[in-house]
Amino acid sequence: MRGWLPVAVQSWVAEMMVIGQVLLIIFVAWLLRRAVQRLIRRVIETYNLPPHSLPGARRVSGILINAAALLLILERLGVSGTVLWTAFSGFAAVGAVAFFAAWSVLSNIFCTMLIFSTNQFRINDHIEVLENGEKPGFKGRVIDINLIYTTLEEATADASVAATVLQVPNNMFFQRAVRRWRGTEPPPLWRMVTPR
Repeated sequence: MRGWLPVAVQSWVAEMMVIGQVLLIIFVAWLLRRAVQRLIRRVIETYNLPPHSLPGARRVSGILINAAALLLILERLGVSGTVLWTAFSGFAAVGAVAFFAAWSVLSNIFCTMLIFSTNQFRINDHIEVLENGEKPGFKGRVIDINLIYTTLEEATADASVAATVLQVPNNMFFQRAVRRWRGTEPPPLWRMVTPR
């Protein structure tokens, strides 16, 4: 089709085609991200999943879509699949070493996903992490859940004393028994005894 065009114009048309394909890949990735985000929101609303799982699911889907778009763009720009595969396997080997080095952090992140998916507790629930049958553990109202810690506001018997805040690693909730009270009001015994 381009045989009747001058050579200089043919190379210019080829470059414009590549730029057009790159722009098309970016546009399709953008549309796909928006569609997946709407789908995630609809699934969370339909199945009454905790709203805290929405940002994490959006981030993961965005990273996967962006990575796929980047690979397609690099392929259109002439980067060979062998180079990409070699780079990926090198990063995977380094990632495996980093995985074992950061095991406790990754354990906390995984346990966070389990807390959200199993509804073990929610923000504003009052919980107690039990050490064993005879020793009381950490008590407090859940005020924040992030990827590494759950923040508890300790209840105090004296109203004039400022409440303290505990940050409990999320993997602790799967190593010990957890007692939970739903709602905003703690049980009456809660206010009477606070371990120190």
